[in-house]
Amino acid sequence: MERDGSVNAAEWRSLIHRFSQLKTLVVGDLMLDHFVWGAVSRISPEAPVPVVEVLRETEMPGGAGNVAINMAVLGAQVQTIGVIGQDAAGERLNDRLKNFGVHSEFAIRTQERPTILKTRIIAHHQQVVRVDREVRGDLSVDLKHRVLEQVKALLPQVHAVVLSDYGKGVVDHPLINALIPLCRARRIPITVDPKTENFRYYRHVTCLTPNLKEAMEGAGVFRIACEGDVEALGHRILKLLASDSVLITRGEQGMSLFEHGKQPRHIPTRAREVFDVTGAGDTVISVLTMALAAGASVRDAAELANFAAGVVVGKIGTANVTPKELLTAIKDHV
Repeated sequence: MERDGSVNAAEWRSLIHRFSQLKTLVVGDLMLDHFVWGAVSRISPEAPVPVVEVLRETEMPGGAGNVAINMAVLGAQVQTIGVIGQDAAGERLNDRLKNFGVHSEFAIRTQERPTILKTRIIAHHQQVVRVDREVRGDLSVDLKHRVLEQVKALLPQVHAVVLSDYGKGVVDHPLINALIPLCRARRIPITVDPKTENFRYYRHVTCLTPNLKEAMEGAGVFRIACEGDVEALGHRILKLLASDSVLITRGEQGMSLFEHGKQPRHIPTRAREVFDVTGAGDTVISVLTMALAAGASVRDAAELANFAAGVVVGKIGTANVTPKELLTAIKDHV
């Protein structure tokens, strides 16, 4: 199994600098992450649960919105398409996307379903509970049509596309079927952060970035006992989906990259400390896709995404990485 590459710091710096020349499109499930930050000093007399004394509250775009923000923070011009409710949460989500420079004017506003809102209560750097407000399931025929038409309108303007699938209904078989050939015809990267429900529809994408659990479920594998099983899993997905590559994220064990006709490449984690894995997958696919669009090989793109993931898991809450932070992380290891 191959290990670390030999890209030097100057080459990494040049690659990251090219991010500012990119225009990208993120299609998927937009949501708002609401964080309630507090402290625990006692257990409730009403039930064996902690009492969280609220100190502050913050909100950040989540899901496909977090993918878009990760790209925008690194310098790209980003368009995002998804479905947002005509409600207060939707207004706040749009405002926060705009604050990061993400263009959300092509996102569909609707009364058919509320904006997805995820509330996480965090005390002493640990998540206590998460509360989800959402309507899952297929979009209406009209909403599906509007999403696809918006995607087609923006596609000629962009250098790469991310499908950010959180299983909430925006990304479905017809959209996938239509979009992948359009991207292949334009010779632009199309990458997918998949959910199991649509796993087998993602044929011929540039790169798929499942975590180990998603990879196992999507490929119908029920047991991983050794490194050889992971390699077999990666090759199984390559064959199943005929994708150009597969990058399986494995938490503290790093990532494993699979390409046709090449040995698997294991990339050890770069994280110094892990405080919160929220949104780490969004960072991985963001940086991977931008690096591919900027001309990097999938191998180097995966290495760079791994550096970025090592930064964000050291932060609390939905997070992103700046060019300066990414360059510092690279400098510490190259």
